[in-house]
Amino acid sequence: MQFIDVHDEGGIRIITLDRPEARNASHAGMRSEMITALAPVNDDSAIRAVVITGAGDKAFCAGNDLAETRGLNERTSGTWVADLRRHHDAIRNLDKPCIGAINGVAAGAGLQIALLCDLRIGQPGTRIGQPEINVGLASVIGVQLMELALGHSRTQDLALSGRLVMADEALRIGLLDRLVAAEALVDEALQEARLLAEKPPNAFRLSKLRLREMTQAAWDSAFEAAFRLQPLAYASGEPQASMARFLDRRR
Repeated sequence: MQFIDVHDEGGIRIITLDRPEARNASHAGMRSEMITALAPVNDDSAIRAVVITGAGDKAFCAGNDLAETRGLNERTSGTWVADLRRHHDAIRNLDKPCIGAINGVAAGAGLQIALLCDLRIGQPGTRIGQPEINVGLASVIGVQLMELALGHSRTQDLALSGRLVMADEALRIGLLDRLVAAEALVDEALQEARLLAEKPPNAFRLSKLRLREMTQAAWDSAFEAAFRLQPLAYASGEPQASMARFLDRRR
């Protein structure tokens, strides 16, 4: 693995997004490695739960890597959306507990990864939100996931403003389930993973299956919308220009 670190500890698979120089931004290579790391979980009885966190102390995942998404266009954006679907489904379709240890910024794709986890534990430096509108992209998948956690009004606020919320607000509105000290974050996530792993495994699997069934039609619809709307975004030229300005400011 080049872009994530994977190790098993006492039956818990710990996956660390490991691009700290890029604030653990997601790109094709990282998504591929995530799919590979998660593929055996459901069928391997030795793996009882999953914890996902980020390397370093600045970011869980700062979103999609703009160096990748800047190069997309009206024709190629559909391939990117399909890759996102495979990655997100790898997390969503887990039958076993999945805990997010949100160690810093979780923005865009990072928010989506966090919301696909069963529980999210943050620390005081956590900031979380859906800023895709700021770089010219339609907020589609994030909107679907936020709607389940927050309801329509707060989802609209975060999607249209593109703002990141601080840890205490994230806890209050439901983007986080718990806040702990930064130094205790991963240990707390591991403890929660162990507690959930003690539940009767078949009942846990069937309960997660039912939760997926309840939201499957909307999930499918969200990706149908992404296939339709993101090419329109790229056809306008807004994402390419917005991302170029952002990267120039960063440099």
